[in-house]
Amino acid sequence: MLKRILMLDDNQDILDVVKEALLYERFEVTITSETENIIEAIQAYKADLVMLDYKMAGTRGDEICRRIKAHPQLNNIPVIICSAYLNKDDLLACGCDAIITKPFGLDELVDTVKGLVYCQ
Repeated sequence: MLKRILMLDDNQDILDVVKEALLYERFEVTITSETENIIEAIQAYKADLVMLDYKMAGTRGDEICRRIKAHPQLNNIPVIICSAYLNKDDLLACGCDAIITKPFGLDELVDTVKGLVYCQ
């Protein structure tokens, strides 16, 4: 069964590149730039992993991560936060499972995703 990845970022170019890279690795991928109703989107998609940009218009990635980790049906889903604005201690405090620094290489992205979804 294909693992489902949901990625939230407000940069369409990043969404497109990440989607193509993960599709190539045989993941099922959905992308969005909408922070509103993201919890409902994660539930509807039945995501196995969520990737969040840290700094977006609307709700920041660390706040969304806190909401995911506090949700009784979603708290076991691994969350990766991607950010160019990095304070690792602050980001880890939100409960994320991994941090990827932008700009990132596709090998780092794929290795991090595989490490989290196949270790569950």
